[in-house]
Amino acid sequence: MTYETPLAHYTRRQLLALAAGAAAAGPLWAQQSSFATRPVRIIVPFAAGGATDVITRVLGEHMAKRFGQAVVVDNKPGGGGVIAGEAVTKAPADGMTAMLGTTSVMLSNRYIFKKMPYDPLTDLTPVARVCLAPIALVVTADVPAKTMQEYMGWISANKGKLSYGSYGIGSHGQLACATLSDLAGADMAHVAYKGEAPMIADLLGGQIKMGMGSLLSLKAHIDSGKLRALAVTGPRRVPLLPDTPTFAEAGFTQDALSIVGWLAIAGPKGMSADVARQWAAAANQAVASRDGMARIIAAGFIPVDDDQPEKFARAWAEEGPIWGRLLQAAGVQPT
Repeated sequence: MTYETPLAHYTRRQLLALAAGAAAAGPLWAQQSSFATRPVRIIVPFAAGGATDVITRVLGEHMAKRFGQAVVVDNKPGGGGVIAGEAVTKAPADGMTAMLGTTSVMLSNRYIFKKMPYDPLTDLTPVARVCLAPIALVVTADVPAKTMQEYMGWISANKGKLSYGSYGIGSHGQLACATLSDLAGADMAHVAYKGEAPMIADLLGGQIKMGMGSLLSLKAHIDSGKLRALAVTGPRRVPLLPDTPTFAEAGFTQDALSIVGWLAIAGPKGMSADVARQWAAAANQAVASRDGMARIIAAGFIPVDDDQPEKFARAWAEEGPIWGRLLQAAGVQPT
């Protein structure tokens, strides 16, 4: 599994320098897109105000210049992203509608729900990834483990006594923690929450001792010392938590710990290759802008400003079966 993303190998300081350089250099592409004849719509599977929504709006401002049309953000939360996904698949494939979705919405949902009104892998057209979305393993301050090696010893010594939290059934957090539990023979119980906020509340309240979630949601509590970050998923350290090692650096290279989610743009089935490339060019330009890059980094993500439909399609096809195997191994049954 590879990530063809040059930005994924830069430090935080280098990324910020690149962002400043992008602003100074001005537009990366002079020509406007040819298909946009009216305001363009980007559907977001989450409510307004969340990280995905905020990033969509920032990128949309830059993409509007490329398209020569306003970019309208259309929030369609609910149904684990199925509502938004179905809306995209039912839209005309003329390029006027696309979605900025997550890995769960655009890949793993097909393994979680028995009946879906569409198949993400066949009814959507991959356009481009906007950023990689690693998650972090955190423990409460009273846990005696300060490294992954100490953590594995601690959960092994407390076999059958511990619980870990995640932000939902089939979430990346569940898959990663289940893998660690199996490796240590810890027999930990999974506590699935309806989102990160209630999981973090129980972490801070001491009801659970560990969990996995997004860096943006966890960072303030890590900085305060109430939670301790032990490792992050993905191919490299994350600018928002530069001192926290990746699982691979700590010696854990299993799929659930090395794979990383993403935010990406997809269109309806039948979107032409030319239109998909125009969307990708607009997305890459927006990510490379100073504002776009800075907001993505601040949200705990890793910017991707060089993705093309063909590259994204390969990653999409390669990663789908991996998520399927991980969900099956974790005992997640389609509902």
